[in-house]
Formats: sequence, C-alpha cells, structure tokens
Amino acid sequence: MRMQEIKVCNGKLVVDIMELPTNCVIVLSKGKAKVSELPAFAETKIITHQGEVKRVKWDEGEEF
Repeated sequence: MRMQEIKVCNGKLVVDIMELPTNCVIVLSKGKAKVSELPAFAETKIITHQGEVKRVKWDEGEEF
C-alpha cells in the first residue's frame, strides 16, 4: 500500500516532519490520518462521497 497511517492521539495529529518524505500529502477523514509520498510525475485524485474520503488514486506518467 502506498498510504501509511499516522498516529492520532486524543484528537491531535502527531507528526514528526523530519520523518516525512520531502514531498508528501496528508489526508484526514473520519478521525484517521494517512500520509503518502508524491510521485515525480503524477496526477493525484482524492475521491470523496458524502464528505468522507473514499479513495485516493494516482495517474502516474514519465517525462519523455
């Protein structure tokens, strides 16, 4: 899996930015937080349904 869970303690997001990738995205939904490194060339879509995150999709490419 590309996305990794981040710890949420008592409603607070606990993140050490020194451990995160240089370019990343953090997604919050339903009391959960997940992080993923962003690819060099891609389109990232966050799909929602009724205000909740259902899916995160990557359409990756490569420079020619």
